[in-house]
Amino acid sequence: MKYLKIDENLFEKIVKNARINLTKEEKEKFIKQLEEILEAFKKIDEAQTSDLKPSFHPQEIKNVFRDDEVKKWEWNPLENTEHKEGKYFKGPRII
Repeated sequence: MKYLKIDENLFEKIVKNARINLTKEEKEKFIKQLEEILEAFKKIDEAQTSDLKPSFHPQEIKNVFRDDEVKKWEWNPLENTEHKEGKYFKGPRII
């Protein structure tokens, strides 16, 4: 795979499109960092992968559902309130 050469002209276009202002030192620093990133991708491309099977997921995908079990509901939401009537919350009277 052929990679672009990061030079000042290309970087100036990128900076202009991104609408950012950089100093000369920042431009030199970022150009160097971009070149290092492209070198890392070149090393990845050199890896022998022709005999490997594609791996789209690191683990086998399967559903892990449990069976539903009916359980008695033990929570009573009204037990901590003074304002209740029967099994309902009691609110203020509306006139």
